[in-house]
Amino acid sequence: MALILNLETATTNCSVSIAKDGDVVAIKEHNTPNFSHSEQLHVFVEEVLREASLDKNDLDAVAVSKGPGSYTGLRIGVSAAKGLCYALDLPLISVPTLRSMAEQAKASEFDFIVPLLDARRMEVYSTVFDGDLKEVRGTKAEIIDGESFQEYASKGKVLLLGSGAEKCMGVIEHENVTYNTVVVPSAREMGILSFRKYQDKEFEDVAYFEPYYLKDFMMQRKKS
Repeated sequence: MALILNLETATTNCSVSIAKDGDVVAIKEHNTPNFSHSEQLHVFVEEVLREASLDKNDLDAVAVSKGPGSYTGLRIGVSAAKGLCYALDLPLISVPTLRSMAEQAKASEFDFIVPLLDARRMEVYSTVFDGDLKEVRGTKAEIIDGESFQEYASKGKVLLLGSGAEKCMGVIEHENVTYNTVVVPSAREMGILSFRKYQDKEFEDVAYFEPYYLKDFMMQRKKS
């Protein structure tokens, strides 16, 4: 049996779950544009442990959403995960953020699933999966235009989901494209993905693991 604590902080959704052999037994999350992770993350950890009638010492691993996503959100999640792993001597598991988003789709209804996160201006972070949720194109940052994802739409039904999908509406025109703009990354879908990695012993180096930022951090200076 494996009890895994899952932390999702890559976007505005502060989400924490505990999964037993991949099945979520407790979850707490709150999605707010104000990024409440620093105030709520550790509170949520305590709440899901209490809800599941568990102690931190009962955990077998800690999993964290690795990105891409918000720089600040990712740093908070990874720092918390590392701290727990150090304190409890537990393995660290990383879960690609866009992969867990794809788990929310009814994949059988589509030939391609494209989770997208809003980056800046007309840019998004995206990955392309097939109907079996196997990756067919790697994660990258890209600027949306009329040609985006047309090669997949020409082959079958495409679902664009996530905050970045809203940028595509009115820009990408194809009868095979469907949009779902309300999906956010959640620790609920992390449960099965982190358990698979636990079974395969796909652990990260706690000392050296860093979030997958995808792009270099750019500090915005206030205008004088």
